[in-house]
Amino acid sequence: MKTVAAIRHVPFEDLGAFEAVFRDTGYSIHYVEAGMDDVAAIHPSADILVVLGAPIGACDEDEYPFVGDELRLLESRLSAARPTLGICLGAQLIARVLGSPVYRGACKEIGWAPVQWTPEGRLSPLQHLEDLPVLHWHGDTFDLPDGAQRLASTVLTPNQAFAFGPAILALQFHPEVEAKNFERWLIGHTLEIASVHGLSAGSLRHDARRFAAATAARGVRLLRDWLSSLPAKQSETAP
Repeated sequence: MKTVAAIRHVPFEDLGAFEAVFRDTGYSIHYVEAGMDDVAAIHPSADILVVLGAPIGACDEDEYPFVGDELRLLESRLSAARPTLGICLGAQLIARVLGSPVYRGACKEIGWAPVQWTPEGRLSPLQHLEDLPVLHWHGDTFDLPDGAQRLASTVLTPNQAFAFGPAILALQFHPEVEAKNFERWLIGHTLEIASVHGLSAGSLRHDARRFAAATAARGVRLLRDWLSSLPAKQSETAP
């Protein structure tokens, strides 16, 4: 069976609506819990690697040694052009592996808001999210890697999404989040929410009720299109 290895850093930032898509299209999902499981044990030739979000930084390997393991794994996958999806922290790690600096943004970008699509983004699987707010939850950002194709931007974050070849997709925002899971985000990020002027759990909850279901449904279409666009597998997956 085809396999998805998903690196999860905190329990509530999981595959969300993407999980059903992977299962429906014939993938077995294996969560690897960062800080508990051995990230280095993930074989670089797994069919798909997904690196999920986290409230830590892409340059924090001194404090969190598993970040170094993730970087080395991504180096192997990207050099072999193996299908890889990075969300939030995952996108930042991909950018760093591709040689771009990752650094603190002008301010934290948290909440539901639209993005602006590039012409390439409108022709990509991300086209399904056009005209819909998506969930942003990050304080760091990165420069566009050399050779990458910018797909989306916001005023605060010029590089919201990029592709690197046909098999590597990096998203700063969260199209996978489901309304039924969002309360866990509010609990897990309570201190961060309290630290941002004008932000509250109530306003985020209100917007999630308005937007999460539609955005997740479009996110499902995004992922299906991305999977169908992947190049044929070049080699057998290692056990």
